Amino acid sequence: MYRKRKLIPSINLVTCWGLIIFWLISSNVSALAETELLWMLKMGKGRFLLGSNYVNQDDKSPLEKGRILFEASRFAEAAKLWEMAVTNFQQQGDIINQAWILSYLSLAYQNLGEWQKAEKAINNSLNLLQQNKANASIWAIALNTQGHLQLAQGKAETALKTWQKAEQAYSDAGDRVGEIGSQINQSQALQSLGFYSKARNLLSKIPENLENQPDSLLKVQALHSLGVALQVIGDLQTSEKVLQQSLAISDRLNPNADISQILFSLGNNARDLQQIPVALNYYQQAAAKTNNLRVQVEANLNQLSLYLETLQWQQAQSLLAPIKSQLKKLPPSRTSVYAAVNFARSLVKLERENGKESAQYQEAAQILALGVKQAENLGDMRAKAYALTELGGLYLQTQQLAPALQLTQQAQQLAEGMQAADITYQTYWQIGRLRKIQGDIPAAIAAYKLSLDALSFLRSDLVAISQDVQFSFQEKVEPIYRELVDLLLQSNPSQENLKQARKTIEALQLAELDNFFREACLEGKPQQIDQIDQTAAVIYPIILRDRLSVIVSIPGKPLASYNTSLSQGEIENSIKQMRQSLNRAYANEERLRLYQQLYQWLIRPVESELAKSKVKTLAFVLDGSLRNLPMAAMHDGKQYLIQKYSLALSPGMQLLQARSLKGENLQVMIAGLSEARQGFNALPGVQLELKEITSAVNSQLLLNETFTSVNLRQAIQSKPFSVLHLATHAQFSSSFNETFILTWDKKIPIKDLAELIKSRNEDEASPLELLVLSACQTAKGDNRAILGLAGIAVHSRARSTLATLWAVKDESTAKFMGKFYQQLKQPGISKVEALRTTQMAFLQDADFSHPYYWAPFVLVGNWL
Repeated sequence: MYRKRKLIPSINLVTCWGLIIFWLISSNVSALAETELLWMLKMGKGRFLLGSNYVNQDDKSPLEKGRILFEASRFAEAAKLWEMAVTNFQQQGDIINQAWILSYLSLAYQNLGEWQKAEKAINNSLNLLQQNKANASIWAIALNTQGHLQLAQGKAETALKTWQKAEQAYSDAGDRVGEIGSQINQSQALQSLGFYSKARNLLSKIPENLENQPDSLLKVQALHSLGVALQVIGDLQTSEKVLQQSLAISDRLNPNADISQILFSLGNNARDLQQIPVALNYYQQAAAKTNNLRVQVEANLNQLSLYLETLQWQQAQSLLAPIKSQLKKLPPSRTSVYAAVNFARSLVKLERENGKESAQYQEAAQILALGVKQAENLGDMRAKAYALTELGGLYLQTQQLAPALQLTQQAQQLAEGMQAADITYQTYWQIGRLRKIQGDIPAAIAAYKLSLDALSFLRSDLVAISQDVQFSFQEKVEPIYRELVDLLLQSNPSQENLKQARKTIEALQLAELDNFFREACLEGKPQQIDQIDQTAAVIYPIILRDRLSVIVSIPGKPLASYNTSLSQGEIENSIKQMRQSLNRAYANEERLRLYQQLYQWLIRPVESELAKSKVKTLAFVLDGSLRNLPMAAMHDGKQYLIQKYSLALSPGMQLLQARSLKGENLQVMIAGLSEARQGFNALPGVQLELKEITSAVNSQLLLNETFTSVNLRQAIQSKPFSVLHLATHAQFSSSFNETFILTWDKKIPIKDLAELIKSRNEDEASPLELLVLSACQTAKGDNRAILGLAGIAVHSRARSTLATLWAVKDESTAKFMGKFYQQLKQPGISKVEALRTTQMAFLQDADFSHPYYWAPFVLVGNWL
């Protein structure tokens, strides 16, 4: 159904305006096109280069008027004028200018979602230029336009080759900055193909190349574009550095220059880093230092949304009047339509908090209706579909179901006609919610499935979006999975519905990991538990709005499900208490009561069936904050769960790599840090831990000053071993930028570590079977922090990871690891059995019997 893909969804024009980059943002005001046009102005002030001719911009020719309209995001009007220009140049026999304008025209058509016209225009442009390649710059620009189209159509490999040709054409023209622009384009194609490491490597070389270029406005523009590209792939620190460099050069060249867009991008970057006051300051500067009304509106809208996100109601209220005034002055364009949608959404959120829904809903509806009308007058069907979706959602909130459905279906038809999956998925989600309220559950389920189908076409695009309030994964994507599972598990679900619900839960796990790493890096392959381990059962709990639902898969048995009727708030509060109760100062009786409650939720209903089926291992595919709890500490009133079963965590059966570890041939690479470094406390127990391990198994060792990032990289890539053991500070947070391991000389982001291990695992002859992180901890109160732990296992392609949910005392960790390796090297014993035996030994040791010492050790991934 969706043959064509859009590169970046049109969820929020305002926060994406900073993307004045070299790829097509087909759903937003095309920042790409503005950049391309600016680059074409490089021949001088007030002059627009056309082949070997100059056209004075003051002439207001159809060409120049079209350019002005395009920059104002009035794409349909620009296209009409450029169509006229193409005809004029054709009549004059001016091949070069005709080809150039056709390239522009293709960009306009792409922004309008008119793909066949866009393809015809750029093909005609290139055919004309084939006859005359004298002007390499024009040839390069046309190739760039063709690459944008190919990527938007999902032809990433073809786009990559096209942009490589463009890079060569710019090189032939002696245009170094143009080459760099094409390289940034190529990084986007590489990301779409899943080659994230190559994309980062390509981008990492660009700052040095730009450094050698003389300071110029083009260099400022290139640095700005690079900074935003780095932000998209999640390298926020480097992005900030590059954007600051762009700002500094601009200020040196012309202190009076409009730097608002760079400030705006810096604000987006700070927002991504959760530096709220810094982000607000940048937005305020961007609004204050420009006469560009569009930038002022966008900066103020971002301030408003950020105030709402951080519950600063008074500050948000103070922005309403200025934004209303600016919106009235903003000329009709896609910018004005998207800004209206943004403002209406914020307005409703603000007034909902103030309890004045009816009046403010009416005002928001009027603003959105005006946006729909503007889009219609502009001939911009993408903007119209977007505004209609939001207006339909507003009617849904006020329970006006008939107009809500009518508007949403109209938006769905428009979006689907343009293959705009980024809008289509939202319309189907909205239709699903409407059908649910109307009591038509089969129709609701069908709509939700179609929404997830559309999302699957956006997978590699979704992860490249800033995690800001306007496009929050938790608000705009995750609920679709949960709401579908909710529908599927209602009222004695059939086996078919249970299978679909399980599939949806696994898909949610995959989507969360994509979102965490900001890479669509994982490819799932559905697997049955029977094919992996006939003595294991898989338990899928999922937290829904009004209950905790559980699906259980036992080999050879139909799927089972059961529910605990509690509100999400009650569930979350209980989970929080469960986590706190593992502190040794907590009353033992209260802790046992809480973990007996968890047992009642997850295990009790299927307890007898597990026993009948002679299940030995329980693999948990945990949801949300349940991931922060040690399943081993569950209690049935007589004993802990670990006393009955071996336990493992899985990010989903689709991501499990089934292969057992040969313990008798165990080779371990150990890297440890016992001394205080970079503000982190010493870990004196590491010395004892390494002694215990080296006495138990064959090992190689990097300790303290030898444990550098370079040495670790060399060891991973060259040394033969099946287990990598890191005894150092490791931190997991919901942001992968704050998830790292500590070496002697630096922090290694968990993403970089995963890439390093992955590069080794490409050699299937010696893959990493087990990664051990013995001193890691998850951020307190962070329900998504454990995603890093699950993610590193699958992202790196390590078979499994053994880690801790919290940092445990040095002495007990040393003893635990020594015991674990003694068990692991025994012939025929699995990783999960070695872990259980070690935990059981601790449980029976009076000094370490408290769950604090043995429960936090979890095995993620393959348990064989």
